[in-house]
Amino acid sequence: MEKPNHFHELLQINNIVCSSSIRDRNELLLEMLRMLKRHHPELDLDAAVREVTAREELFPTVVAPGLAVPHARMPGMESPLLGMVCTPAGIDFGSDLGPVQVTVLLLTPVDDPNLHLQIISELARLFSDTTMVDRVMDCSTPAEVLELFGAQRHETNAFLTAGDVMTAPPAVLHETDTLADAIRLFATTKCSELVVLDNEGDLRGVLSLNDLLKYSLPEHLLWMDDLTPINRFQPFVDVLRTSGEARVADVMRDDVITVDKSVPAIQLAKLFTMHQLRQLVIVDRGGFAGVVELKSFCAQLFWE
Repeated sequence: MEKPNHFHELLQINNIVCSSSIRDRNELLLEMLRMLKRHHPELDLDAAVREVTAREELFPTVVAPGLAVPHARMPGMESPLLGMVCTPAGIDFGSDLGPVQVTVLLLTPVDDPNLHLQIISELARLFSDTTMVDRVMDCSTPAEVLELFGAQRHETNAFLTAGDVMTAPPAVLHETDTLADAIRLFATTKCSELVVLDNEGDLRGVLSLNDLLKYSLPEHLLWMDDLTPINRFQPFVDVLRTSGEARVADVMRDDVITVDKSVPAIQLAKLFTMHQLRQLVIVDRGGFAGVVELKSFCAQLFWE
């Protein structure tokens, strides 16, 4: 018999609490883990408490307004465990997104990253509906919660796809933007590469910090051993002086490696390795859909 691997199949009625008066995050996590232990005696409670609370201290897992998904990958587990608790008064998880009313606790086997990421991806899809937290809070019994999520079921792939791990970039450029606009975005975001779109939102290219340096240093200078004549960064001064007139379209690269969102995510690992990329651009039916950053991809595989 095939094991369940969807959120609505894994969530059990005795691991749901519709209204809890707990107001402290760590107290809530401990109570949720104790709840799972009562119904799953094989769970190593002490180890689970250590892993979940340590993970939460490093990176609060508030993934949407009102929703937290604390999680851990546990050695020795054969199948995932899920619990859900609603806290009407809200709990401070230390996030800018505000207090949490719905907490979904997820424990998965440490040696099955595909399953872990599929469940996380499904949760993100379910709660991308901004009304979902309120709909869960309106449920008065665990049976109503199960009915709510059972009605949301959809077909999923047996493997993780590029679309499951992609995100919207924190910033994009347009081909008509100036180089000064690009420099400003590089300075005010953590991006080292920016996607460039046309006015209709279609992909035109990318601009990276390396591209900016290459544009600032003419190619003949790269072959000079003695850079004394430009010790005061004269080429960069010239670029800065004209950055308000130069267009992104004149500097960007249009030879972008793109990946369709339906492609198995394992292909991303191959492309990152083969081409020494920091970011991959994801497309859907030829149009721009999102990006996958190398660091984020590795985080999801190894320690998220």
